[in-house]
Amino acid sequence: MSRGPIGIGGAVVSGKGLRKQGLQRLARLGTYAGPYRWRLIGAITAMFGVLACTLALPLLLKAAIDSAIIPGDTRLLAFIAGSVVLVGIVGIGLSRAETYLTGWVGERILTDLRGDLFAHMQSLSMSYFERQRTGVLISRLTNDVEALQQLVKDGLTSTVRNVLTLVVAGTILLFLDFRLALATILVFPLMALLTYFFRGQSARAYRLMRSRLALVTAALQENLNGIRVIQAYRGEARSRAALAELNQSYRDANKTTVTSSGWYFPTVEFLAAVATCIVFGYGGYLYVDRSIEIGVLVAFIGYLASFFDPVQQLSQVYNTFLAGTAALDKIFDVMDDAPTLVDAPDALPLPALTGAVKFEDVRFGYNPERPVIDGLELNVLAGQTVALVGHTGAGKSTIIKLLARFYDPQGGRILIDGHDLRAVTVESLREQIAIVPQEGFLFNGTIHENIAFGRPDASRADVEQAAREVGADRFINELPDGYDERVQERGSRLSIGQRQLIAFARALLVDPRLLILDEATSSVDIQTEAHIEEALQRLLADRTAFVVAHRLSTIRSADLIVVLEHGKVVEAGSHEQLLAIDGRYRGLYGDWAEAVAR
Repeated sequence: MSRGPIGIGGAVVSGKGLRKQGLQRLARLGTYAGPYRWRLIGAITAMFGVLACTLALPLLLKAAIDSAIIPGDTRLLAFIAGSVVLVGIVGIGLSRAETYLTGWVGERILTDLRGDLFAHMQSLSMSYFERQRTGVLISRLTNDVEALQQLVKDGLTSTVRNVLTLVVAGTILLFLDFRLALATILVFPLMALLTYFFRGQSARAYRLMRSRLALVTAALQENLNGIRVIQAYRGEARSRAALAELNQSYRDANKTTVTSSGWYFPTVEFLAAVATCIVFGYGGYLYVDRSIEIGVLVAFIGYLASFFDPVQQLSQVYNTFLAGTAALDKIFDVMDDAPTLVDAPDALPLPALTGAVKFEDVRFGYNPERPVIDGLELNVLAGQTVALVGHTGAGKSTIIKLLARFYDPQGGRILIDGHDLRAVTVESLREQIAIVPQEGFLFNGTIHENIAFGRPDASRADVEQAAREVGADRFINELPDGYDERVQERGSRLSIGQRQLIAFARALLVDPRLLILDEATSSVDIQTEAHIEEALQRLLADRTAFVVAHRLSTIRSADLIVVLEHGKVVEAGSHEQLLAIDGRYRGLYGDWAEAVAR
């Protein structure tokens, strides 16, 4: 590793710190092998067997030359030849067993790690996803986990095997002839120096490469999701240029790793060749001087290859180690990011709701220094439909997020049926509410599966009934496969209004006690809205509903209209009451009516 400090994520970490951190990451990854310990033990046993077979061959060759060929003992030669064949067959069988078992364990580790990472992401708070780019998170689940494949399937066992080979082969070389062994040490100082610089340069490059690959993935995901906007505004050239710049930065980081390997490994091979030449020259001299047997010289050369190969392979494994630990850093950084919104230790399940909601001096800001909700006071009776209105930035959608407990207030409290939301479990709260956002999100699957998303066990009759209630059955029945029609990604083949109707049916199927509509009718055409309004009048009866809406029909029919300004309630009442006082609502209503008339 490099002696100098290396900056990672804004921090400065020394080379020694990176090594320690890398080992800690590997130890943490090793816990995933626990459930598969017996197969791992089998792989290690097979590895030792392969090592023994590999190191036995030069000794058998020495015995064949010195004890059989030179004396002319054909029986012994035949026995040794048979032993070589047997050792080779056993080695091949053990090598296959090792490869299978390490691959099996490695794939299970990666599967478990990816599953845990995804599960942890789902537990993170909404604020985390608003800070992170989706493409970067996808890169963590795909690119970074994939980067571990070679490390967990081969890298760790290869490290152990090569270290043992290096130690045992070095010991045997000293035992065969210490003079030749000492002669080969001449190349070691240069090899150690080259390895030192190689590791420092590669460590920085691999960490930079992981970061830049995540940016490339994020840009690809963003551009594919926004392809309509890109094409509509003729932004293809700008998108290509931006991606080319990111691609180039990734290529530059990757080029550094390739360049490092390109000069290091050929140099190691050259030094190994130099050492072999030294052995040939000096060993030949000793043989001519009759100070060494020819079999010893042949065996020494065989073990010399077994000695230098692990040096090169360990350096290659170090590349794998660097790539893997760089990916582990990114993965475990996500897994170490704790949710900011968690159930209290003494949180209780929320009983069946009647739907009375109360905001008491609620304060909240995405940036605590700039509050969006400031001292909100609001009392909603069970069964009331509440319309939240106000200019953009007034805090309407933030109130919805607080009510669904995507965030906790930074001051005050929110009560449902007298229960502070922070004192009940999130799961029990969300079991009794349903949310329909501005754009209905559809998953890849059938229409039936999308409607039944909140109630996977719902019958076909229940799904069809929910669709009829919101008028979605009219277009569903016209589709070739009806409720079994497959929806493409995000429902791209359906109109905005059709997608929203399916989202309405999904919400209504769960029969929520608290219904939240976040501008849910803003994307629906007038004809479709008429069907929805008719259904909502029936479905909102005896059910508390919070509605963020700009449609006059939805606002006028609300039991309570709350006018917000800078996170505070400035007016509240029915449509008629607010028109009568000639205040903020009347001005907003006049603007809406004028816009509709145009």
